[in-house]
Amino acid sequence: MGRKSLFDHDALAVVLMNQNGVITRGQARECGMSRHGLEHRVRVGGPWQPLLPGVYLTNTGTPTGLERLQAALLYAGPGSAITGPAALALHHVGARQIIVVDVLIPEERKRRSLEFVRVHRTSRMPSSLFRMGEVGYVPLARAVADTVCGLRDISEVRAIVAEGVQRGRVQVSQLADELARGPVQGSARFRRVLAEVAEGVRSAAEGDLRSLIKRERLPEPMYNARLYMGDNFIAMPDAWWPDAEVAVEIESRQWHLSPGDWDATLARDARMSARGIIVLHFSPRRLRIESAAVASEIRSALEAGHQRGRLGIRAVA
Repeated sequence: MGRKSLFDHDALAVVLMNQNGVITRGQARECGMSRHGLEHRVRVGGPWQPLLPGVYLTNTGTPTGLERLQAALLYAGPGSAITGPAALALHHVGARQIIVVDVLIPEERKRRSLEFVRVHRTSRMPSSLFRMGEVGYVPLARAVADTVCGLRDISEVRAIVAEGVQRGRVQVSQLADELARGPVQGSARFRRVLAEVAEGVRSAAEGDLRSLIKRERLPEPMYNARLYMGDNFIAMPDAWWPDAEVAVEIESRQWHLSPGDWDATLARDARMSARGIIVLHFSPRRLRIESAAVASEIRSALEAGHQRGRLGIRAVA
């Protein structure tokens, strides 16, 4: 009859329950597990598997996202925090596949990036964290800042910033504070997008429209101007050329959070058209891949608007 393993099974069970089935070598030893007992469990074909140096998953299945996050934090050490795209996902912002887990560690700690973990040493560890059990992750503003400062495509930066702001999950002032306190290197695109938001560009697609207008040397419009006929409010189009009384709308269901929002958009466009306003509709995809054609259509509409008599629309920035 085999001898029962001489370690604290109850203590081990508590650790595994709290840590999503992930444990470190040191924690196993603290539960009284011998070096031989640990090696026996993580042997080839054994019931446990190593995920990172000194960090083990106590089953043989493919690690889940939560198990990978837990392993990353245990590898990084006490006081570490999930940031970047993984933290965005925990805040339910974005729907990106998380391949690499970004982890913040105190500046004085020595850890290297390894396997699926990317370590960031920082002197600005967050004063408070959000938590999912034992998984601690940074506030959304920090997650956005840490994510976008590593991106080269400004459209991706716009999309992440716009999603958080549009959904009311983070305030522009919070993002601006992170920008001011964070590193200058790699922040140019983030700085540019926040400037756009402050000027009234409220979505990634509107930012692409703004870039197209500048690139194609179109007359500068008013963005998100409130249009009135007398004292009656008409609409607030994405772009408005007051001299020609032409409006451009970006039609993307991505930025309408409910069927009611979409219906409101259709009603707004109907009000503009009923008053004779020339309204052009573009999808985000057309802005990106057919920019020359979009610019040509805007120019034609501006010419038609100038030839047509004035409608008497009042625009308020």
